[in-house]
Amino acid sequence: MGIFDFLSGQFIDVIHWVDDTHDTMVWRFERYGHEIKYGAKLTVREGQAAVFVHEGQIADVFTPGLYMLETNNMPILTTLQHWDHGFKSPFKSEIYFVNTTRFNDLKWGTKNPIMLRDPEFGPTRIRAFGTYTTRVKEPARFLTEIVGTDGEFTMDEISFQIRNIIVQEFSRVIAGSGIPVLDMAANTADLGRLIATQVSPTLDSYGLEMPEFYIENISLPPAVEAALDKRTSMGLAGDLGRFTQYSAAEAMTSAAANPAGGGMAAGLGAGMGMAMGNQMARQTGPWGAAPAQQQPVQQAASPVPPPPPIEHVWHLAENGQTKGPFSRADLGRMASAGELKRDTYVWTAGQDGWKRAEEVQALAQLFTILPPPPPPGA
Repeated sequence: MGIFDFLSGQFIDVIHWVDDTHDTMVWRFERYGHEIKYGAKLTVREGQAAVFVHEGQIADVFTPGLYMLETNNMPILTTLQHWDHGFKSPFKSEIYFVNTTRFNDLKWGTKNPIMLRDPEFGPTRIRAFGTYTTRVKEPARFLTEIVGTDGEFTMDEISFQIRNIIVQEFSRVIAGSGIPVLDMAANTADLGRLIATQVSPTLDSYGLEMPEFYIENISLPPAVEAALDKRTSMGLAGDLGRFTQYSAAEAMTSAAANPAGGGMAAGLGAGMGMAMGNQMARQTGPWGAAPAQQQPVQQAASPVPPPPPIEHVWHLAENGQTKGPFSRADLGRMASAGELKRDTYVWTAGQDGWKRAEEVQALAQLFTILPPPPPPGA
């Protein structure tokens, strides 16, 4: 070692770290030969911690503040204390600065769909994604379990592992929650807190913690979404006969407003008008008479009946668990047997949250044959 190298190592007496990368979790203070000058000043800023490693073992952890490395009980041996070795200390000390601030807006998501059993749709698959925050809770444990001797450790080196832990716990919690898919959007906050609680023990063993966890979206496969949209459209259509007439009238208006169609558009409009006129005539008869007062010239084809209405099924909430689905007939028998009460919470598709059975018009009739609860003090 030349005299210039020795002097450059002896007169550097300020140890600190200023980070502007926004993703560095651990940074090792580099000194020539890892030798620290006796009496050096150690500055640890807010949002940092300094870990001293002496002879391969963690000696101490310094929280934010200013320290003078000059007492004999410090776990540091400098070259100025070992004249007999010719300014060459046989002891090596290292200082690792650990960023203890939050790392925000970290992404997570399900790489493959999650299989679950929905109480309304049956077996189905969902995907989900969101964000989370993490921070170093115990610098010494994080250095021992994760960083090792890495001189510059970034968030990218551990974010993939954290995402795997999140997806594993999310899959397990969501599959066993029993929450219908249509109600998951209303319960993302509770699900997020539950998943963060399940992930915390594993992160704690790394010296990390997860202050925040967010579920931004839970989606169904495209085929299931298409079927759900069709089911919603059928519910909005209502009477299929009136919906057909309305669609025909809209088509006539569009054809009449299209000047480029010429005679074809006019013929199409006239044909559709005649078809609607014949249909209205069959329904009302001549001079507004009822169909029973006229003698049809030709037997009309029987109209195709609309599909039967979809029967509502209901779910019950008892002791923090969901039961069902039950039909209205099942609930009638349960009300007669006393298993369904007025204050039992029920839910069905399209209902805004859980309600007591007596608050639902379709179920309140089940309790009309039963006497109401006695008045207070009776």
